[in-house]
Amino acid sequence: MTTDTGKVTVTVRLIRSFDHRIIKHVVYHDVCLEQKVSDFKQIVKTELKTHSGLPPPFKTHNYDSMKISHQPFGAKTSDPVINKENDEQLMLTDDKTLEGCSIVNETELSFFNLEEYRAYQKNPTLNW
Repeated sequence: MTTDTGKVTVTVRLIRSFDHRIIKHVVYHDVCLEQKVSDFKQIVKTELKTHSGLPPPFKTHNYDSMKISHQPFGAKTSDPVINKENDEQLMLTDDKTLEGCSIVNETELSFFNLEEYRAYQKNPTLNW
């Protein structure tokens, strides 16, 4: 459900480390679904630099990819870090709009480094 203004609330899961499960959630209100994914990623990166509730390592991490983690009333993955399946349907493409990537109100997105994600897909281990 989108609001009358075409804006939604989206939660972004910042994944700093897959192996150590270092994750922080940041909620974004009034996100315009008509903007391109690349523009939204840039907004998030810029906002992170001044976000008061995040430790410095989250502010400087090299995030470059987004994937739908969960949508309202949908099933969640059993992996506590990220859904390692369905990349072709769930990965967001920079040149599409958020709406074109099936983002709706209360969608949860994972924001991460693609190279680190690929390594985790091949060897999903947990380090303590």
